[in-house]
Amino acid sequence: MTDDPIWQPLQAELARWIHANRSARFWLRDDDAVEPTDALDRLLQLAGESKVPLTLAVIPAHTGEPLVKRLESERWVSVAVHGWSHENNAPKDRKKQELGPDRPRALVLEQLQDGCRLLAKLHPIRFVPVLVPPWNRIDPALLPYLGDCGFQALSVFGAAKKPANSLPAVNTHVDLMDWHGTKGCRDHAELVAAIVTELRQRFDGSSEPIGILTHHLVHDESAWAFLKKLFQVVAKTPGGRWLSINELMKSQS
Repeated sequence: MTDDPIWQPLQAELARWIHANRSARFWLRDDDAVEPTDALDRLLQLAGESKVPLTLAVIPAHTGEPLVKRLESERWVSVAVHGWSHENNAPKDRKKQELGPDRPRALVLEQLQDGCRLLAKLHPIRFVPVLVPPWNRIDPALLPYLGDCGFQALSVFGAAKKPANSLPAVNTHVDLMDWHGTKGCRDHAELVAAIVTELRQRFDGSSEPIGILTHHLVHDESAWAFLKKLFQVVAKTPGGRWLSINELMKSQS
């Protein structure tokens, strides 16, 4: 274990799961992948060393063969669909959104279908038919049509809510980045507290896996250090385990 007091609340909570003969489920999603970069190499190495399954949300319009070749030897990586082009189509007075109500529905759905088909063709072995909306936002009116575009699940941010006629949700819950403040990694103690809060909710009834959200292209050293320590802490206890998105989708069906 670690003597770092910041991590003791997580260690204590995972110990509670052990004593109850239970195992907390985590999964890892990283957004905005397009091409090989030093940051992507670092993420892949970190996840691979800890044998943590990684779901890369890839932007279809901006990716191609270089990413395919980079991932060829990566055993633990899945590829999901991160919108189409990750372009903001919302008016300036509204939150950023690519998949909003501001364009014809048929056009948005056509692009999503194209993105699904393209990534399935580029990454046939590691592709998962999961839509990750850019900025974690999507017009609810699109949800009933996602299955027709080839998707089997939706991944956004927050507790899973499944409206009628929509796909199962495989969501993330703890984002490492402080988007509205420093733009760097959030305070480590704050992140640990957020994970512990999610764990306590699961212990009391929710069976939803806890999704950790990262963005390798904007990580500072603090983000890398937190992720490495999180992998180490979870690896050293049977109270928690990392699952692949394929495993999570199977449990949803």
